Amino acid sequence: MTKKRRLNGRLAVCSALCLQVSAAFAVESQLLRSPGGIGVEIIASRLEPGQVILARIFEETRDTKKISVRFNEDVYEFGPQEEGLENFALIGLDLGLKPGPHELEMTVFYKDGRAERSRHRLLVAGRDFPVKKLWVKEEFVRPPPEVQGRIEREAEILELVYSTSSQMWLGEGMFERPHDGEMASNFGERRIFNNVPRSTHSGVDITAPYGSPVRAANAGRVVLARDLYFAGKTVIVDHGLGLFTFYCHSSQLKVSRGDMVKKGEVIALVGSTGRSTGPHLHWGARLLGNRVDPASLFSLDLPE
Repeated sequence: MTKKRRLNGRLAVCSALCLQVSAAFAVESQLLRSPGGIGVEIIASRLEPGQVILARIFEETRDTKKISVRFNEDVYEFGPQEEGLENFALIGLDLGLKPGPHELEMTVFYKDGRAERSRHRLLVAGRDFPVKKLWVKEEFVRPPPEVQGRIEREAEILELVYSTSSQMWLGEGMFERPHDGEMASNFGERRIFNNVPRSTHSGVDITAPYGSPVRAANAGRVVLARDLYFAGKTVIVDHGLGLFTFYCHSSQLKVSRGDMVKKGEVIALVGSTGRSTGPHLHWGARLLGNRVDPASLFSLDLPE
């Protein structure tokens, strides 16, 4: 499936204005201006792989119909709520994003048919990720032939789930921790299972006793609740605007696909199903297919 996913559709073709953001310090807020003066505020705790950027209209005008932002081939559209849009977007910096300058293209569409195009640059800092060796059952390192079909089907299901999201924000304010246990800083960890290198760890692990409640980090719609070969019993919640959180290795699921859940609602119980070394919660996030650190969601000032 192509990486060119869109919330509302039109690819921005942009030109000329350049703004460079320094990565030598933690970014709090940067203001991007169109040639006509329309402002978009870019907010992030840090500009580095795995982080989430909040982009929102700095000041609404009656003449603006919508704003389209393109970053790394993903397109985000937002605008005045009277136009049926959210006035903000969430931009994901993928775990594998290369450090250095990256182009952000912005187009402002006006109600009279005009369009203003501008080009900006974000300087993404490098980020070091640790390496860890783990030991699990051999069938989770070299799966037997009889489960290969299941693994392929589940990969297709996950790709489909992450390709479709609500165009409206479903969340309720800021994100909260899904469990009170200690959260490891192991996002992006390169895993070696039984001395065999495997996929990068694209979430965080939370220490939690077996059977303790797992809570939705924010409101949304359950788009998957099933047992997966590697992730075990898993819940995925769509929060809208391309953002999903997922909760893995559970012992029991408390919700079903299609359920609307509130922030803090119990959606599963902690377990050790799938490729797991013991009871814990694996919590992760995807944003338009980008693998982002779920801990970066805590700093986002999101609407109720």
